[in-house]
Amino acid sequence: MNASPLGLWSHPDLRAAAKAEDWGAVFRIYRRVAALSQTKLGELVGLVQPDVSDIERGRRRVTSAEVRQRIVSGLDVPDELLRREAPTPAPSPVPRLELPGLGPDEDLLARVTTAANATHRVDAATLDWLDQLLAQHRAAEDLIGSRPLDEIMHQQLRTVVNLYASARGPLSRRVVRLAAEHAQFLAWMAQDQGRTAAALAWYDRSHEWALEAEDVDMAATTLSMKSHMAWSGGRGDRTVRLAEAARWSAPGASLGVQGMSVQMAARGHALNGAVDEAHRLIDEAQNLITRASEHPEDEPPWMYFYGETWFELQRGMIAMHLHDWSGAVQKLTIGLAALETNYQRDRTWYGSCLAHAYAAAGETAQALTVALPLLADAAVIGRPHSWNELHRTAAVLMRAGAKEGRQLVDALAPFD
Repeated sequence: MNASPLGLWSHPDLRAAAKAEDWGAVFRIYRRVAALSQTKLGELVGLVQPDVSDIERGRRRVTSAEVRQRIVSGLDVPDELLRREAPTPAPSPVPRLELPGLGPDEDLLARVTTAANATHRVDAATLDWLDQLLAQHRAAEDLIGSRPLDEIMHQQLRTVVNLYASARGPLSRRVVRLAAEHAQFLAWMAQDQGRTAAALAWYDRSHEWALEAEDVDMAATTLSMKSHMAWSGGRGDRTVRLAEAARWSAPGASLGVQGMSVQMAARGHALNGAVDEAHRLIDEAQNLITRASEHPEDEPPWMYFYGETWFELQRGMIAMHLHDWSGAVQKLTIGLAALETNYQRDRTWYGSCLAHAYAAAGETAQALTVALPLLADAAVIGRPHSWNELHRTAAVLMRAGAKEGRQLVDALAPFD
């Protein structure tokens, strides 16, 4: 670009177009000021060039909330220029949440610390059952995605919090720990749906409860997951900083949780193009996870999906960041072949990445072959991440002038 994002958004015409949500004008002005082609702008917002052209010329209106969010995120549109779909709720335990229901919908911390006259009695058997229920919901989310579980998990957290007032001794700490696990799961589900503000709010709440419960594994995990969010946004330096913070701030965390932190640092370095550091750290992370597998009883329950298959897939992602497309194809193919069918959301995500890697490697026919069977799942359980990856794949194919690019664009259109 010829101007920084901050400089771009000081342009009065660009600001006026964004305030009016005239995305065609935003595209035209942004490209003119930044000296970008339609293809380059499409890469920023996850759209192929023909779609950018149609929006600019007014032939296509941006009616999809997902496409709008891609534009807002990709162009770094300042918050003050965006319309709010609902007034900011007040008071809120998390400042400036934009929509009710995105994050903590009640001041749950106050309920934990001041609850009185509880009608629910808590015992170890009840908490065992809630632990088991949470594990089942985690497994269900792997298969059906996060959206069907939103209200269920909010209600389940309310149930946990309502138990606090009647908990005594070690049980009270266990209730807070269980609340931290629920908040972390809610954060992940919000992150999976692209609701960044909500995810950050829930990770903050989970981290606070984890500290109160002296749960170093969850405290480290919340920072690792924030690192994952930074990685999703393409911010390599922040990815590394948060991953490192997860490790130094919780030195007593399990080997598996430490491994999760180290592999996120590897991803951050890969984003920054630091080849040697990325490979060194992913090797270190795999060593930690291998050692952890020798004593699974020492690992927290949310680490159930870490293993050799998962690491093969992570190596594939790192290869993609480093533009080692043939290496990415090889590693993602091996990982997907070993990934169990009940991880449907992950199969969709890594499959979309494989299609992208094939396209970037110039294997256009194979890219389309991989992408097409994923469309239905990507449209339902894979939004926005898998869905955006398929759009990026289409953009790569279109830039290469491959006929498969238009075929994928046409196949995506009915789902947009």
